[in-house]
Amino acid sequence: MRIVISGASGLVGQALTAELSTRGHQVVRLVRRPSRSSEEVTWDPASRRLDPGVISGADAVINLSGASIGRLPWTRQYKRTIMSSRIDATSTLVTAIRGADVTPKVFLSASAAGYYGSRPGEVLTEDSPRGTGFLSDVAEQWETAALRVSDITRVVTLRSGIVLAVDGVLKPLLRLTRLGVSGPLGGGTQHWPWVSLDDEVAAIVHLLDSDLAGPVNITGPTPATATALMQYLAKRMRRPFWLPVPAFAVRLLLGDAAKDLLLVDQRTKPERLFNDGFIFRHGIMEQAVDAALERGR
Repeated sequence: MRIVISGASGLVGQALTAELSTRGHQVVRLVRRPSRSSEEVTWDPASRRLDPGVISGADAVINLSGASIGRLPWTRQYKRTIMSSRIDATSTLVTAIRGADVTPKVFLSASAAGYYGSRPGEVLTEDSPRGTGFLSDVAEQWETAALRVSDITRVVTLRSGIVLAVDGVLKPLLRLTRLGVSGPLGGGTQHWPWVSLDDEVAAIVHLLDSDLAGPVNITGPTPATATALMQYLAKRMRRPFWLPVPAFAVRLLLGDAAKDLLLVDQRTKPERLFNDGFIFRHGIMEQAVDAALERGR
C-alpha cells in the first residue's frame, strides 16, 4: 500500500510508521517543516494547505495529528490549541481527499476514549452515547470533521485509550514511583481505558484491511483501575505504594486535566474489534506494563 500519515513523529506515529515499513508498505509522512526526503511532504494544517495530489492514488490516509493532551497545565489558550490542532489537521486532510483525482480507500482518523466522558459503573461500547467534559467535546468535533468524507471513502474514527508507554502516560507515573511517593489518585477505583503500544499499532494496521467503518474502541480487553495499574508499576519497580492523593488536590493542581485524564472513570470495551476477529497481544494490563518497561530499556 501507499499510505499517507499525519502525526508520524508522535509516539504512536513513529511505532506505526516503523511497522508499516517493515511490512513493505510505502509510507509518506506529512511534516510541518521543509521535507528532507522523498518520504516526506510539507503541509500547513493551520492554514489548511495540502496539495490534493499528495493524497491522490494513496491506498489509505491515517490522521494522528494533534497537540499533546499530556502537556500540563491546560490553560485556556492551550485548550484552544488542543481543539484547533485536531480540527485544522482533520479538515485539511478531508479537503485534500475531496480534491484528489483518485480517492483513497480508507481514512483512519484518530479520536479518543475521552468521547465517553467519565461514566462510573457503565461498560462503554461504540454504541454508548457521548459523555460530557472538554475531551468529550474535542472528540465529538474531531470525529464530525473526519466523517465529512464518509460519503466517498470508508472512514474509521479511532477511539484510543491511554497508550501505556515509557515515553507516554507512564512517564510521570514512573517519576512518582521512583521517588517513592506513588499512591491512589482520588478514590483510585476509577477505570482507566488502557492499551499497549503494540496493540494500538496492530489495531490500526488491522483496520486498514477491515470492512469496519465509524467509531472503533482501541482499548485493552480487560478492565483495570488506576490503583491496580499504579500498584503493579510500584511492584515491578520494587517501590512503595502508599501515599494517597485526594481528588480535590488533583483537581486543584490540574483543573480540567484532572477530571478528564486522572480521575476519569471509563470502562471501555473494544466490542467492534473483538467481533472483527482482532486478537490482542496484551490482554491484561500487567502484560502491557511489562511490555512498556521492556521496550523502554
